[in-house]
Amino acid sequence: MALIAFDFDGTLSDDEMLVLLAEQYGVAADVEDITERAMRGELAYAESLRERAALLDGLPEAEAEAAYEQVYLRPGAADLIESLRDAGHTVVILTGGFEEGVQAALEKENVEVDAITANSLPVEDGHLTGEVEGPLIEGTKDDALDAAMTEFGIDRADTIAVGDGANDLPMLERAGRAVGFLPKPNVRPECDLVVARMDVLHEVFAEDGLIQS
Repeated sequence: MALIAFDFDGTLSDDEMLVLLAEQYGVAADVEDITERAMRGELAYAESLRERAALLDGLPEAEAEAAYEQVYLRPGAADLIESLRDAGHTVVILTGGFEEGVQAALEKENVEVDAITANSLPVEDGHLTGEVEGPLIEGTKDDALDAAMTEFGIDRADTIAVGDGANDLPMLERAGRAVGFLPKPNVRPECDLVVARMDVLHEVFAEDGLIQS
């Protein structure tokens, strides 16, 4: 049996949680500016995440929940997850995004995964504090993948990582097989396979004998 580790924002989902939260608070342009600086290499990921989270200081919890409710899985993602788990494989989500949004998207499709490693935005007195907590701020996804392999007793050779961005590179490089889902230009060379739709990935896994077609 295999371990399949998915990124979330940009991979399982086309939604960017920080953007949705920022739109609720009217700071989308500022968040976008920090994101672009990080993409240009002017900010480390952890620093950029903290700066963007700080812009959400004071956002009412109800508005944050409304933003999370706007997070959806890509077409075909729920079917793929269900097919993998029905076949006995272990499916985990490793994301620098926020667990609340991941859970909201999974619940809409009535689908479950075996584990989620994600960050969160703390709430105090009914409002976001502007801080961010979690294992994937300073920590990297290769460590998270190693932890999942240990937890579920699966060898590295039997792991598949699916991601799109620079912060996915550590797990893509660590996994036995690296799948780029609409990968960024600097990620594509590290991928064994590149796909643009979940149904295509379903077909690939079926051809490999991992799941039923």
